[in-house]
Amino acid sequence: MTTHRAPEYSARPGRPVERGVVAGLVLAVGAGLAWIGGMIYTIAGWSG
Repeated sequence: MTTHRAPEYSARPGRPVERGVVAGLVLAVGAGLAWIGGMIYTIAGWSG
C-alpha cells in the first residue's frame, strides 16, 4: 500500500517572507544613501 506524505521543502515555510523583508530593507537603505548623496551634491552645488 502506498503511503501519502506531505512533500518536504528545503526551506522553512516562513523563508520567502523573510527574503522579502530583507530585500525591502536593502532597497530602503539604498534609497536612503542615494537621498543623502543627493543632499550632499545639492549643498555642494549651492556652495560652489
